[in-house]
Amino acid sequence: MSAARTSKMTEEEKQILCIGLVCLDIINVVDKFPVEDTDTRCLSQRWQRGGNASNTCTVLSILGASCGFMGSLAPGRVSDFIYDDIRRYGIDVTNVIVHTESSFPASIIISNISNGLRTILHTNRNLPDVNSEDFRKIDLSLYKWIHWEGRNASEQVAMIQQVEQYNATVPAEHQITTSVEIEKTREELYQLFGHGDVVFVSKDVAKHFGFNSASEAVKGLYNRVKPGAYLICAWAEKGADAMGPDGVFHSNAFPPEKLVDTLGAGDTFNAAILFSLCNGKSIQESLTFGCQIAGRKCGIQGYDGIVR
Repeated sequence: MSAARTSKMTEEEKQILCIGLVCLDIINVVDKFPVEDTDTRCLSQRWQRGGNASNTCTVLSILGASCGFMGSLAPGRVSDFIYDDIRRYGIDVTNVIVHTESSFPASIIISNISNGLRTILHTNRNLPDVNSEDFRKIDLSLYKWIHWEGRNASEQVAMIQQVEQYNATVPAEHQITTSVEIEKTREELYQLFGHGDVVFVSKDVAKHFGFNSASEAVKGLYNRVKPGAYLICAWAEKGADAMGPDGVFHSNAFPPEKLVDTLGAGDTFNAAILFSLCNGKSIQESLTFGCQIAGRKCGIQGYDGIVR
């Protein structure tokens, strides 16, 4: 894109960029969880593009946002499948990094249709995550919001600092909003609490710190985020809570009539909140919208039916 075209872009035309993992999900749907050392017949099996940041892009696209994905891929037939699926949703892959000597990550997922729960076995042998040098090459003026799935946290902090330096050079209306997701209970990831205008913390991480509800978590962990940031925690069927400089907020859950598939529900929740906040909605409106869209996702296989 030319410099002239970039300078004329409106904020509405700019993208939301999600940085993190894309992988192959091999989803096995069963009517009950298998017993070890038995032979179980699946009700169905399918390939699906997965990875937190990749899923978030999918939902953003379905909701109507212009978005891009930045992550690492390895070449081969799986990569061809992934590229075809990403193109189907109109997600920009300009910033994907291809590592020719690496293997593509994959997850084997057992989806229990009787209760909607999923069990994941993930392997990622040698595909490196994108780093701050990769990030330095992108044109930040194309983006209004950048979201990081917490992975190689030290590198991601350096990326966020690059955005902060960029923001210091442009008017307020052109500055990029940042968000991070802290999902896994890994010590390295906790440095991300102090970065990002919006911080998503998972139920697992909240429980790791000794909290028993989303409300307890956002209040107890809020001193870790930077001044003025919002901290958001979803708690499955209990809904979600947020805390920011203007107080504490709560939304009830919106469960489907039948729980079908919870795989990617958290990514859906995050995407819906990003979409809502990007469109000028309040934190309370966005929290409620996030719970509504995540609830719809739990009532279907995949993502294509979340918008009615």
